[in-house]
Amino acid sequence: MSPPAPYGLVPMTDDSSARFRSVIDANLYMTLGTADEAGTPWASPVYFAHADYREYVWVSRPGARHSRNIAVRPQIGIVIFDSHAPIGTGGGMYMAATAEELAGDERLGALEIFTARSVAHGGEAWGLDRIEAPAELRIYRAIATEHRVLDSRDIRRPVSV
Repeated sequence: MSPPAPYGLVPMTDDSSARFRSVIDANLYMTLGTADEAGTPWASPVYFAHADYREYVWVSRPGARHSRNIAVRPQIGIVIFDSHAPIGTGGGMYMAATAEELAGDERLGALEIFTARSVAHGGEAWGLDRIEAPAELRIYRAIATEHRVLDSRDIRRPVSV
């Protein structure tokens, strides 16, 4: 029998990866954790779509506080959780990521991802006309570099997605 893993280093399981994916698929919003040049934190919920649980896209105004923060400090945190879970039963999905406002042709693939989820949830299709001047919104992408799930012992353990 092997010794227990040190605190915070609980082994990954297929169950935790499946749970990670199911919580992300079941939720419409993620919370972005950003910081400005001085490191002052800011949290913002945004409607999102994803590709393969690693790439997350959303639309925002460039003047929004989280967008301005991303422009100067692209390292962000993301949390997705079920806010309706009974007390003591909820779990969060935590990610470290690098975010950016997309430009040029990169916007097309992100728009496809975003539109597919928007339409699936009863929203509208999105085209370039909605994310380039004179429109107020732009499309953003975060690439997750670390994925963690909160387990029943309140340990955030790494998962593969």
